This record gives sequence, structure tokens and C-alpha cells, in this order.
Amino acid sequence: MKKRTAIISIVAVVLLALAAVAVAVYRHQRVHVAEAVRVNIPQGSTYEALLDSLDANGCIADRTVFDAAARLRGLDKHVRGGSYLLQPGMSLAVMIQKLYNGNQDPIMLVINKQRTVRNLCDYLGSKLDLDADTLMALLTDDKVTADLGCTPATVFLLFPQNTYEVYWNISPERLLERMKRESDRFWTTSRLNKCHDLGLTPAQVLTLASIVDEETNNNAEKATVASVYLNRLRRGMPLQADPTVRYAVSDFTLRRILNAHTAVKSPYNTYLNPGLPPGPICIPQPSSIDAVLANLHTNYLYFCAKEDFSGSHNFAATLAEHQANAARYHRALNARKIK
Repeated sequence: MKKRTAIISIVAVVLLALAAVAVAVYRHQRVHVAEAVRVNIPQGSTYEALLDSLDANGCIADRTVFDAAARLRGLDKHVRGGSYLLQPGMSLAVMIQKLYNGNQDPIMLVINKQRTVRNLCDYLGSKLDLDADTLMALLTDDKVTADLGCTPATVFLLFPQNTYEVYWNISPERLLERMKRESDRFWTTSRLNKCHDLGLTPAQVLTLASIVDEETNNNAEKATVASVYLNRLRRGMPLQADPTVRYAVSDFTLRRILNAHTAVKSPYNTYLNPGLPPGPICIPQPSSIDAVLANLHTNYLYFCAKEDFSGSHNFAATLAEHQANAARYHRALNARKIK
């Protein structure tokens, strides 16, 4: 009996010692990183997956020690998905508590130029913990988009180019609610009044701006390019915008638009269809939107890329002048064997 009691006492002492060591480690060991590290934990991750992620990112010096401390806090039974920024010098206790509470850190989501809704959904799926196909289904649903003030053809209206602070595990539904608020914020009273002066809706302005955006990266020229298309719309002339043809044939690498391309049947082909296409052909820069809203008054009806390939354009008020500009450009294309 005495021997058994002695053994129990020894075991108790050892366990208390181990607990003391664990508590000391829990309180004083530091996160093992030299600079801030972001760790993404997908929703529904297991505890083992959490350990693997922390280990892979070099956040823990000793997996066994961390495991003991984490289990002591109950993290093994309380894994919460999210994106966590772990700082150098952060104590193990603080890190474990941060993970336990799900105190994630927002990410900076950049909405940049995307040419198709599919591209946009795939891009967002690569940046956030959401399913791209689920988002795609929402953005192509007539009722969902109507509730958001757009259509499946004009959903780019919801995504002004900018950088937004969001949580990595935001749901597709919450993301769309957030982007609707950002869209409403972008379309200020001033911009809406300018839309009214043009006789266009914000979706139509966005569509025209997307064409301007694809035509030039030169901000100094954007308002002039926009004026050409506005003049054509007012006269009932076809836009004949090459970027809409690239969109129609789904080849954004085309350098030279040929008759075979302009003959492609698509509602987005402005060589065959009058007026604006059904929706934007990309998410344009704010500078392109404001270039349309500037409503610059010119007499230009044509423009053509300059033959020096500078990215600038020659503008013309008459067809004869435009044909001369185009001939010089095509000679330059031929000289460079660009097909």
C-alpha cells in the first residue's frame, strides 16, 4: 500500500511539474517568426490542419511544445477559420488565444481589371476563402442581380476598381452586399448628375468606359476617345469599337482586327449591332469612367492608333482623314509583320 501511495505521489509530482512547464511555455515562449506572417485557416479545418499550416509558415519552433500548450487552452477542440496575422515577438499565449477567439485580421482586397465575370469569380476565389462557382451562380442569377440593382450583364457595376479591407472568409452573399455599398458610394450625386446630363445610366456609362479603358492606357487621351464614341452614339453611327470584337471572339491578344473578326455574330460586336453592347467588357479604371462623364466636346468621329506604336492615337473628324491615318498605321503593322 505504501509503495502504491509513493508511486501515485511521484506521478502527481511529475504531472504537476509538466503542467508547470507547459504553463511557463504557454506564457513566455514567442512566435517563431522574424517578420509578420499571415496564416489562412479555411473554414472547417481540423486541428491537425491548423498545426500543419502554422508549421509550414514557420510560426512554431517546436510542434510538440505548441501542441501541449494549445491543448491546454482547448484550441484542439475550438478551431476557427480565418486569416490571422502573426507578429514577431507575439507570445505563444497571445497567439493561441487569438486563434481560439477567431480574432482574424482583415486582408486588403484589390479589385482590378477583369474582363469577364468568370475571370472575376476565379480571381476572388483565389484571394478569399469562397467558392468561385458559388459566386458565379449568384452573379448570373437574374433575381439576385436585380436585388443588387443590376443584371447579369452589368454586374461589374458592383465592383469599382479600388482596394477594400475585408475578412478573408467573407461569404459570397456578404461580399456582394459589401460591394453594393461600395458601388453606391462610388456613384456620388455628382457622378449621377453627369450621367443624367449625358442621357445615360450608370451601367451605360460603365459600359462605354470599359471600351475606353480597353482602347487606351493614356489618361490624357481618355476623354477624347470617349468623345468619339459619344459623338457616334448621338449621330446613330455604329461604334465599331475593336475591343468589343476582341470580347466577342474571346481573344484579348488580337493586335489586328480583320473582316473575319468583325463578322462574328455576338451582341457585343459593335460592328454588327448599333449602340452600346449589353454590358461592360471589363472593369474599367475610375479614370476611364470619369473620362466619359467629362463629356468633352469635340468634332471627332474617328481615331486610330499612331503608327509609332506609342500608345497614342490620331483623331479625325472626316472619313478621308481617318483613312489616311489608318493607312499609315497598317503600313507600320505590315512592316513589323503583325498579323
